[in-house]
Amino acid sequence: MSFKSLETNWSLDELYESFECEKFKSDFEKMKNDIPQITEKAREFTKNHNNEVEKIIWFVGVENNISNYHLIASYAGLRLAINAEDETAMKIQNLTEVLLSDLTEASVLFQKFIADVNDIDALLSENENLHEFEFHLKEIKEQSKYLLSEAEEIAIAKFTITGSSAWGELQSHLTSTLMIDIELDDQLTQKPLTVIRNMAYESDAALREKAYYAELKGYEKIDKSVSFALNSIKGEALSESALRGYESPLSMTLINARMDAQTLNALISSMEDFLPSLRKFYKKKADLLDKSNGLPFYDLFAPVGKADMRFTYEEAADYVVSNFNAFSEKLGSYAENAFKNRWIDALPKEGKSGGAFCANLHSIKQSRIMANFDGSFNDVTTLAHELGHGYHGFMLEDDAFVNSDYPMPIAETASTFCETIVTNAALSGKNLTSDEKMVILDNMISDELQVIVDIYSRFTFESDVFTQRENGSLSVNEFKEMMLSAQKKAYGDGLDNDFLHPYMWLCKGHYYSAGYNFYNFPYAYGLLFAKGLYAQYLNENDTFLPKYDALLAATGKKNLADIAAMAGIDVRSKAFWSSSLELVEKDVEMFCNM
Repeated sequence: MSFKSLETNWSLDELYESFECEKFKSDFEKMKNDIPQITEKAREFTKNHNNEVEKIIWFVGVENNISNYHLIASYAGLRLAINAEDETAMKIQNLTEVLLSDLTEASVLFQKFIADVNDIDALLSENENLHEFEFHLKEIKEQSKYLLSEAEEIAIAKFTITGSSAWGELQSHLTSTLMIDIELDDQLTQKPLTVIRNMAYESDAALREKAYYAELKGYEKIDKSVSFALNSIKGEALSESALRGYESPLSMTLINARMDAQTLNALISSMEDFLPSLRKFYKKKADLLDKSNGLPFYDLFAPVGKADMRFTYEEAADYVVSNFNAFSEKLGSYAENAFKNRWIDALPKEGKSGGAFCANLHSIKQSRIMANFDGSFNDVTTLAHELGHGYHGFMLEDDAFVNSDYPMPIAETASTFCETIVTNAALSGKNLTSDEKMVILDNMISDELQVIVDIYSRFTFESDVFTQRENGSLSVNEFKEMMLSAQKKAYGDGLDNDFLHPYMWLCKGHYYSAGYNFYNFPYAYGLLFAKGLYAQYLNENDTFLPKYDALLAATGKKNLADIAAMAGIDVRSKAFWSSSLELVEKDVEMFCNM
């Protein structure tokens, strides 16, 4: 496989050519006209329970067609992701949110309708047209206990737009447009936040440290505004969870994630057990960098070893696709298609959001991936990670839309698995030097511990935020102190406690995703679940592939425990999580012994 002159900007023309094109105007107008008609018909259908099957089939059909409306919202969101100053996209996104919120009444009416079906099992068994939607309909019935009245649900949907969603958009806008003052080559200049944060991977120690201080200083321009956003989003979550009758926002998150508390407790408890042994990585890295008091935060991603593993975008594409093909030609073909057909926006630029994500566009059977590729091996594994998300969507593209909606924890499985494929392939390279092996191990373990140790700090921080937020709004300094406390608890003596990152709550968008509280532990779940799956692959080879694809294809129609059981895994058992953590521990020991 050899790519030449790949386009680094994605194409959105497959969604819409512009907001002015006829297709967009037609689809937007259709959405505006459809929604009131759907609401009117829902009112009529839910007056009684005559012809239950016919009504439920209609309702499920409406749910599946909503994927077309989501394409409009996705188009606006994708444009905003790479240009926070796109005012038209911002306006369309807000308008679409308002219009989609008008579907709340119809949705609530039918959820209550399904809740009142006397014998849902009999209904499903007697009607073949409903068999494929069994899990979806039973889940609606089970969760109907948390529904409020139609008026209350409509009010929440409307207020969320100008509440938590708007606050989340503010955090995204402020961090995407923040320019950081930094002195480079004896000249004071300004760089986008994404560029400054990428300097954490530079080989120049002085530049890493300078970027760290510049980043922290830069946040002072927006920290009060973002603290208002975090207070408002978490305050809203507390109010909503209590109003609906959940025990807590965490309980609400677990139910929505199709995960039970026993599984979460087994996961978190296992992570806590392994923290001391995993911190050895940071201590070893501190020794390599001649740091005597533990690793400073600004050296977390410092490259070690003399090998300069840099990739052009084309080289990264070659590397990812060839290694995917070695695992599965279906996976390799998907990735090749994504690179060649401009599904990826690769490079950092002013106004572009930080980090990386994959948006699966079910209605057109495609994906779009945003990255901030800067040439490091870590950027290569990030591409593999996001392509894994895309492949997950690919395995669900022929399913009905309602059966393609999988919960947060399982969402990180395919992505982490693909990342593992690429990293392990790199480690087994025939002509690998000891320096190159150290670079690869460093990148791999850094990523693994980000979703174990750092995720543990984020879970601790968010838990503390909810506890303290019940007593009133929190100040910037309180958020900073809580973050430092969480980092000390997670990293312990692995990091230099004089050089932590008190603003990690400000730059991580997951805290600001309305409706997605505790978007932290799902990453740890995904990593360790994928580790367990990869161990099976090594034992089974080709016979594993059909099982793996079947597992991904089932993620929208089963709870987490049942999905895991397809691979013979008990996620409620601490033993499983510990066995996966032992694999990470072995990686750490290998690095420390080099």
